This record gives sequence, C-alpha cells and structure tokens, in this order.
Amino acid sequence: MPHPSILPALALLLGACSLGPAYQAPPLDFPVAWRAAPGADAAWPAAEWWRGFRSSELDALIADARTNSPDIQAAAARIRQADAQLRLAGASLWPSIGLDADASWSRSAPGGRSRPGFAPAGRYTEQRSYALGPNVAWEADLWGRLSAGREAAAEAALATRFDERSIALSVVTAVAATWFQALAQQDRVDVAARNLSDAEQVLAAVTARAQVGTASQLDVAQQAALVAGVRARIPGLRNQLEQQINALAVLTGRPPSAIGVRPGTLATLSLPPIVPGLPSELLARRPDIASAEADLRAANADIRAARAAFFPSVTLSGRAGFENIALATLFGPGSLFVSAVASASQAIFDGGRRGATLEGRRARYDELVAAYRRAVLVAFTDVENAVQAWRYISEQEALTRLAVATSQRAADIGRAQLQAGTIDLIALLQAQNTLFQNLDILAQVRLARFQALLDLYKALGGGWTAGELALPPA
Repeated sequence: MPHPSILPALALLLGACSLGPAYQAPPLDFPVAWRAAPGADAAWPAAEWWRGFRSSELDALIADARTNSPDIQAAAARIRQADAQLRLAGASLWPSIGLDADASWSRSAPGGRSRPGFAPAGRYTEQRSYALGPNVAWEADLWGRLSAGREAAAEAALATRFDERSIALSVVTAVAATWFQALAQQDRVDVAARNLSDAEQVLAAVTARAQVGTASQLDVAQQAALVAGVRARIPGLRNQLEQQINALAVLTGRPPSAIGVRPGTLATLSLPPIVPGLPSELLARRPDIASAEADLRAANADIRAARAAFFPSVTLSGRAGFENIALATLFGPGSLFVSAVASASQAIFDGGRRGATLEGRRARYDELVAAYRRAVLVAFTDVENAVQAWRYISEQEALTRLAVATSQRAADIGRAQLQAGTIDLIALLQAQNTLFQNLDILAQVRLARFQALLDLYKALGGGWTAGELALPPA
C-alpha cells in the first residue's frame, strides 16, 4: 500500500501533468441584429409556450406526447446509457479493492519411487496453507488520461440531455403542427359544406327559372356541375382530416382509436406574440447547438487522453492479511503479512497505433468544429426564415380576407340579381367559383400562418435555456 505521506504529492502531480490545452469555443461571427426583425424588443418563448394558443385539446395532446412519445422515451433511455458510461469512466479513477481467500493442500513422497503393486519407498509429506486478506490496486493518473476519459464521458452525457430536449421540442411542435392541420382540414370541410349549400340554393333557383322558361337547360347543367364538383371534394377533405388525427397517435404514443379529441376551427385559437432577442443569446436557447458544443468538449478531452497514452502508466498495488499453515492459528499475531508493489509500463513500439489514434481524434475534433459552426448558421437561418415567413404570411392572410370579402359581396349581388332575373348565369357561376376558391385559400393561408409561428417557436428553442440541465452527481 502507498504510504499516506505520498498521497498529497501524488495529488499535486496529477493536477500538474494534465496534457493539452483547455477547451475554447471556436470563434463565431455573430450578426448584430436580425435582418427580419431589426431593433425589436425580445419576447422569448415561455417554457410551456403552446398554452398561448388557448386550446385545451392541444394542451392534452402535448401532455400525452411528453409522457408517452416513443421518441422521447428512447431519448431518455439514451441518457441513462450515457450516465452509466460516465459512472464507468469515473470508476477508473478510484482504487479497486478485492478480498482474497486461499486454501491449498499438497501431498508428496520425498524419497524413492513407488512401483505399481508395491508400497511407497518413503513417508508422504503433506503441506497446507491458508490465507485471507484484502488487495488494493490503483492506477495513478499522472498524465490525466483517466480524468480526460471521464470528462469526455461527462460531456457525452450532457449531449444526450441536450439531444433529448431537441427531440422533445420536435415532438411538441409536430403535435401542434398536426393538430393545426387537422383544424385546417375541418375548416376546409366546413367551407366546402357551406359552399355546397350555397351552390344547391342557386341550383334550386336556376331550376325554378328553367321551369318558367327564363333559364335554359344549359344553365341548369352548368350549375349542377358546380354543385357536383363541390360535393366531390368533401370526401377527400374528410379523409385528410382523419389522416391527421391518426398521425397524432404515433406522436402521442397511443393507438389511433384512443385519440378522442375532435378538431374545431383555427379561427378560435389565439396567436401569442413572439419576437427573437439578440442573435448572441440564441446559442444559450437552442439545445441542438448546446449538444454540438458538448460533442466538441468531449472530443477535446479525447485528444488529451490520446496524448497521455504516449507516457508511462504507473500502478500501485498492495496486499495485506493473514497467512498460516494451520487454519486454527490463521488469525494469530504471527500470521499477519503486508506487501506493496509499484510498477510502471511504457510502450516502446506499437506500429504507430497511438499516433494514429491521436491524429484520428484531432480530425474528429475538426469535423465537430465544422458541425458546430453549421449548427449555429442553421439556427440563425431558421430564425430569419421563420420571422420573414410570419411577417409575409400575416400580410397574405390579411389580403386573402379582403379577397374573400370582395368575392362574397360579388356573389351576394349575383344571387340578388338572380332572384330579380337580371343577371347572366355565367357571371354568377364565375362569382361563385371565385368565392369558393378564396374561402378555401383563406383556410390554407390561416394554417400556414400558424405553422410559421410554430417554426419561429422551434427556431428560438421553444423556451429552453442552457442552465436547465446538469449532470448527475459524480
């Protein structure tokens, strides 16, 4: 066993001999402000940002997804795996302690050789030996190889936590997007049903005019064709609605038959405002960027471990206990023994294995630097695209509403003139077609606006902050 007086010296040596520079984040070129939202006051997403839409059905679906989603559960299992690897890497820094118990017996004839069928030439000699005691072995981490391995495992464990947050954010936004699509499909079904009702009323009026000779059979056939076309669209829209509801089953981890909520309309939901803060603050709010940097820190630790492999490894071991030839006197004062061994090993030639390992880990670090910079660029681009999409689609929705109001007024005038018998039926057909198309487009544009807001929430990290996660106790 190492003498207690050398342990502080070894501790100082361990801290002084760590190889390689400490991790430094790669330099990045931050934009001063967002191009799509210059000078705006920040309104980062809240932790449960989806509650701002004020939909109890959406809240329930997201709660189910956060609990039962197979993707989130798999990510949580990966966290447990990484934690186990962290404990395994940390265990190498501690001594290994075991208990040895030996009992041996031997019998031999010291003189002469016996022949088959004859008695032995001499008396047998028996030997017995008993030993019991602990043993301790410890590898001194003089060059920081073991501590660097534990640091790499710790960063890998952090990365799995960041990845789990990224997956959870993707699942939550996917649930919201699918739910909004179901609402939009219900809106389109309602629009088609309304349009069908209006077209059937016009068909009844045209048919009545044809019976008194003020309209032709061609007029009746044209309006009937419009009615048939609107009616034919409804089954396809209902099928798409059911497909979206079924898609929620996979996201929430439930069978399709267990999805009991039914969609209403997008028109009743709120659109909570959100504005990105400074671009430099985005790095602390995107879990995918945090994961990429954790991978970088782990790769930096791997490089230090590879460098330490070029230096000798020092192992201290010791045994203590009791040893005697008689079991009855095993624990007597004269049976106590103590032994200590210090050994060092140094590879002289390994065919370039350690050099190749070091070079490979350096190349891996360079690869992860590029991946980290790409993740940052993608994050900035996601925010810019989402802000621009929100702005332009909001403008498009306002213009589409104006188009609907205008076409509605034209269709109302056409029906009034139809009742008065002063309109060309072709003009009425065109007015109806324009109104029906604009109403359907409005439902789709409204959905696009909700999706643009979802994209912005996701681009801003969904309310996540870097200070929320920490490693388990060492």
